[in-house]
Amino acid sequence: MEYTKLGKSGLEVSKICLGGMSFGDASRGGMHQGWILDEEKTRQIMKKALDLGVNFFDTANAYGYGSSEEFMGRFIHDFADRDEVVLATKVFFGDGQHEGRNTTGLSRKAIFNQAEASLKRLGMDYVDILYIHRWDYNTPIEETMSALNDLVRSGKVRYLGASAMYAWQFQKAQYVAEKNGWTKFSVMQNHYNPLYREDEREMIPFCKDSGVGLAPYSPFAAGRAVRDWDADTARSQTDSFSKTKYDSTEDQDMAIVKRIAEIAEKYQHSRAQVALAWLWQKGIDAPIVGVTKEKYLDDFTGAFALTLSDEDIAYIDEMYLPHKIVGAL
Repeated sequence: MEYTKLGKSGLEVSKICLGGMSFGDASRGGMHQGWILDEEKTRQIMKKALDLGVNFFDTANAYGYGSSEEFMGRFIHDFADRDEVVLATKVFFGDGQHEGRNTTGLSRKAIFNQAEASLKRLGMDYVDILYIHRWDYNTPIEETMSALNDLVRSGKVRYLGASAMYAWQFQKAQYVAEKNGWTKFSVMQNHYNPLYREDEREMIPFCKDSGVGLAPYSPFAAGRAVRDWDADTARSQTDSFSKTKYDSTEDQDMAIVKRIAEIAEKYQHSRAQVALAWLWQKGIDAPIVGVTKEKYLDDFTGAFALTLSDEDIAYIDEMYLPHKIVGAL
């Protein structure tokens, strides 16, 4: 495993972050119930990741309607050194158990309610990174940043992160925090992969310039970038949300996938390894990978042995055309 500082923070993380969206109790429902793993399989995946040196884990209160947090929290308690693990979770959406006017969104009340509920499910007294999962158009950003700052000052949160928003929104949040002497965001979890590069215009340059770490979600475009386009998998059959993200750009995306496959063949590496090498060479700190089989983690670590040439990067990038914004609401 290789490690890096997360942006200009002092936080050292593995260059692969294990995401918890594929972990949870399917009986609770939710958009991912068709392909999530139960607790026993979750523990197997997390144990494999830990053995490989992964120290960065990401979940959210909405994943498995809270059960992803429960599974990951129990595993870390049983097997990991809490001081060495970097654990992230999120607020904004509900957990499926408490849905109402004051339990979702980013009001002060909602943030405190959600954070306390997450800590209880995780069985922890603090989280390393707390992300805001989306931008809340119904709450002043001053209220949100003040509440987040108080969670940091209380010791229940170590660092703050943001996810899936427009660059102007992120810049506004950072400005409000700096103006008031509050804690700023240290990391951005944005939507970024070879098939979706819209954040190269503003968000990624802003983060790099201001020292914000980059830990994007969906680094493989829900698997589309690293398998045959018509491959029949459990996720491709049941993940209706990813269809809304990628199906409208199928023709141009297929051309990019073909080029990734060509480069993988050229270097005798897997497509996933090519996609990860592409991300790291684009300046990404720690892509968040979703895993349903242990063998995928072994495959991902092989990406450290691959360096793409400038010509390889240009060959993948050449076919890209602008996409409709996906993620930011």
